[in-house]
Amino acid sequence: MPSSHICLNVHLVFSTKDRLPFISAEYLERLHSYLGGIVKGMDAMPLAIGGVADHVHLLVSLKSKHRLDYFLRDLKADSSTWIHQELHKKFEWQKGYGAFSVSPNSIEGVRKYIANQAEHHRKITFQDEYRELLKKSGIDFDEKYLW
Repeated sequence: MPSSHICLNVHLVFSTKDRLPFISAEYLERLHSYLGGIVKGMDAMPLAIGGVADHVHLLVSLKSKHRLDYFLRDLKADSSTWIHQELHKKFEWQKGYGAFSVSPNSIEGVRKYIANQAEHHRKITFQDEYRELLKKSGIDFDEKYLW
């Protein structure tokens, strides 16, 4: 085949260090916008960004040139630096992350899920949400290494 064709949509989830509620409502939207700008700056497409005080969700469309671990490393580092500089807050993201593939016919459902994070987390904790994402994706995990 003379050319490459790729459809790589990924639902990314990562939390603040120790899942502390560092992302206040007053700058939540600014952070989400900044995350979208970082994604675009890395030549990927942000499809949805949301979250609450202790974690974020991003739905991104990646290209074949992206290496997931580097993409997340740079996304987290750049956004953490921005928080330090712009908001003058001591801030860190947790080291790990979740990355879940999303088929094209599921994009709209994942977008809605990400958009409804505030409502969603009135009923369920981040820990329970994350366990459920792992289970639905068929990812084996040991609870002692999740947190």
